[in-house]
Amino acid sequence: MIRLNKYLADSGVCSRRKADELIKEGRVAINSKKVTELGISVNEDNDTVTVDKRKVAPIKELTYIMFNKPKGCVTTASDDLGRKTVFDFIDLKKRLFPVGRLDYDSEGLLLLTNDGTLAQKLTHPSSEIPKNYIVKIEGEIVESDLAIIRKGVTVDGEKFGRAKVKVTGVENGLTRLEVTIFEGKNREIRRMFSAVEKNVVFLKRVAIGNLRLGGLSRGKYRFLNDREIEYLKSL
Repeated sequence: MIRLNKYLADSGVCSRRKADELIKEGRVAINSKKVTELGISVNEDNDTVTVDKRKVAPIKELTYIMFNKPKGCVTTASDDLGRKTVFDFIDLKKRLFPVGRLDYDSEGLLLLTNDGTLAQKLTHPSSEIPKNYIVKIEGEIVESDLAIIRKGVTVDGEKFGRAKVKVTGVENGLTRLEVTIFEGKNREIRRMFSAVEKNVVFLKRVAIGNLRLGGLSRGKYRFLNDREIEYLKSL
């Protein structure tokens, strides 16, 4: 027996956390019977599991991809507004899902996989895996504001954890910074800087832990090698 959310993750549908949302929304069925209860288990050998009436089953061959996401696309499989998605750039027939997210106006390193267990591990806030960004903001920023961001800020009632922030240059009315965060909440960096009334105009993720984007061109992807996969699993 296996927990239903892990079954869905192992099937490459999504992470375990997202699987719980699908279950609560009533989109998952076991042997044609809709389930909405979290924590339920299934028999891998005898039960038939469907998501939106489509049968799913655990994947035997796992895939891990690094993608250099450009601005102007969303980190989803489809978009209600008809915008480009990251999957418009990835010519693979395998069903993959993004590990975490980068918003429409952000770019840089994005991992995609069908390994739901690893995705859950990498995205869960308790893992505190460092994610490194190059950020540009309008104007200059004083040390007291940097101290506020480093300590952690609350925006609209949501608490953001500590961050590492270092100014690396000022040019043409913009300040360039290196920022490291350890959670990865939705639009976290943009909202952190908004707390000190600074507007982010450029945001690029360049590393997750010690896994770096390197020279991968915008809009291109590559498969991770065995050493990189083992590194991510060790985090």
